[in-house]
Amino acid sequence: MQEDIKKACEVMQAGGVILYPTDTIWGIGCDATNEKAVQKVYELKQRVDNKAMLVLIDSTAKLNMYVSELPDIAWDLINVADKPLTIIYPTAKNLASNLLAEDGSVGIRVTNEEFSRALCERFRKPLVSTSANVSGEKSPANFCEISEDIKNGVDYIVQYRQDDMSKAQPSNIIKLGLGGLIQVIR
Repeated sequence: MQEDIKKACEVMQAGGVILYPTDTIWGIGCDATNEKAVQKVYELKQRVDNKAMLVLIDSTAKLNMYVSELPDIAWDLINVADKPLTIIYPTAKNLASNLLAEDGSVGIRVTNEEFSRALCERFRKPLVSTSANVSGEKSPANFCEISEDIKNGVDYIVQYRQDDMSKAQPSNIIKLGLGGLIQVIR
């Protein structure tokens, strides 16, 4: 696992794109502060860049680094979540501008899964985490369901957990708006 983390960090530091296991499904990732790397992910997914992608971090302590206005309800949601939770915050900062939604919001998930948390800790920056599929196609539940197009389009494929055949599920998604608005997306 440590060699995978080291190599993945080197690739992302150079602006590359990785394929890696997360606390939910396998993801395509890159440095969430690098606009060129984020653009590569959009191109690989064949997705228009006005549809935002989420960000993975390893600690709630880092939320203030990437969210301009952190609604108090976010802490309550994080504390009661019993499965991975992505929260869409109304305002973002210190992230690649092409990563954000048109309204300036950003989806962030704090990962507790061993590999993705260690990867975020070592990289010291937030990671893009978007499903490992071409836009519009079914999200792969495990590594063997990822298409060859995606595998061939990344700069590094993490070896860790490739043989895990359990069916992973995507995270819950809740959008927090200004003025206390809460919307359950998934």
